[in-house]
Amino acid sequence: MNLVVVSNRVARGKANEPMTGGLAAALLPVVEKSGAIWVGSSGRVRDGAQKEPFAEIEALGAGALAMLDLPAAHYGGYYEGFANSALWPALHSRTDLIRASQEDYISYREVNAFMARALLRFQKPDAIFWIQDYHFLALGAELRDLGVTQPLGFFLHTPWPARTIIEGVPHHRELVEAMLAYDLIGFQTEDDCESFLGYLSADLGLEIENGVVTSRYGTSRIAVFPIGIDPEKFATQAAKAASHPDVSRLRRSLNGEKLAIGVDRLDYSKGLVNRVHAFDRMWTLQPALQRTVSLLQIATPSRGGIEAYGNLQSELAKLISDVNGRHGEVDWTPIRYLNKGYSQTVLAGLYRAAQVGVVTPLQDGMNLVAKEYVAAQNPADPGVLVLSKFAGAANELDTALLVNPHDIDGMARTIAVAVSMPLTERRMRWEAMMAKLRAGTIQQWFADFVEALRVTQVDRAAAPLVAAAPLVAEPPAVWALRSVNAGAQYH
Repeated sequence: MNLVVVSNRVARGKANEPMTGGLAAALLPVVEKSGAIWVGSSGRVRDGAQKEPFAEIEALGAGALAMLDLPAAHYGGYYEGFANSALWPALHSRTDLIRASQEDYISYREVNAFMARALLRFQKPDAIFWIQDYHFLALGAELRDLGVTQPLGFFLHTPWPARTIIEGVPHHRELVEAMLAYDLIGFQTEDDCESFLGYLSADLGLEIENGVVTSRYGTSRIAVFPIGIDPEKFATQAAKAASHPDVSRLRRSLNGEKLAIGVDRLDYSKGLVNRVHAFDRMWTLQPALQRTVSLLQIATPSRGGIEAYGNLQSELAKLISDVNGRHGEVDWTPIRYLNKGYSQTVLAGLYRAAQVGVVTPLQDGMNLVAKEYVAAQNPADPGVLVLSKFAGAANELDTALLVNPHDIDGMARTIAVAVSMPLTERRMRWEAMMAKLRAGTIQQWFADFVEALRVTQVDRAAAPLVAAAPLVAEPPAVWALRSVNAGAQYH
């Protein structure tokens, strides 16, 4: 088997470099060990002089990275446009933030087609293609149109919302029809899976039997594969990182007070504003906790070219300044706010130094920070995880203190409970969560999906393709013309 993993970006995973996101951190170790080829963007763009996609290849453990320069003419519309201004807000149930033009959609499809052409060089008879995330919903259809018959799998790292929300995405019908070119479509939770199946049934009129749906491409299996981490490796990293200079300085600066930690991309889905309001409320309602517990919030900026992200950065910075001004003292800062990333090793040490981990997204596919915080704890004296019930991780880590991130007073009370939780209860909760992490590792997730994809391809081979007029993968000019003729109405 030659496994080809595809995502928008890849991670080199150098020891002292900040990680670029949860997906990259999750895939890196399994690609290194499995011998897979990981294909994604180099982070650079190239103008129209590039005739064919060219991949720069470098070794990554037993596997390899193949990095492509994406087309400059379409990258902005694809990435900051359709992917992150239409799909991302919709997938996180923020229809009020959906922004997309017809040009953005054309660019999204063009980059998906570009990536499909690039993948042809890896089309060996025993190849299996595993596509990751919302950037490439249509990539499977593009590959089928190029004659690729090898197994195609897709995994969505974000939530999949209710059908009434995804219907707010321009061209949603074409995109979901294109997704059915995949043999296997994986989601993080049962709720996500049910929402997707509900769309197929209600909007496309398709019949589903035991999670299998038949379309013009044949059969596709829809299933749940909760992503995990390598808890033992992360625990080892955390123990070793105790002596790292950044971690040592943090410990010394606390002067015996307790620490809560939040580590997130600077994104409106992460509930950062509500989290800060909750700490503000906690210190207001319980003044005795001032100088007793502080918050270290690491928020790595991303997608700065998108208006909603710039607005969030400004709002959060002002809010934290106000809270620090209200509760702080000359020798005490309630919230330490850092806009930079850290390596996995340093993060593991920071998690271990914190008595409370605060993971309170408004909506999240899984949120691996929650699992990393648990794995990083000292077994003899573990911290407490405060976790949003709207994160996928809440389905597994049910002995965390679960909160509603919209209930500010409720979060404030729960954080205060976490700070004062006795050791016996902390150990009980932590041990139960660690048992879940050990049972659902990243290696198990990887193996389960690949095996399911093999089985699904065998089933599909028995069901020949249904002849039908093309539903997707039309040339951009046709999409544009059809939209104009339809009064530029989005599906």
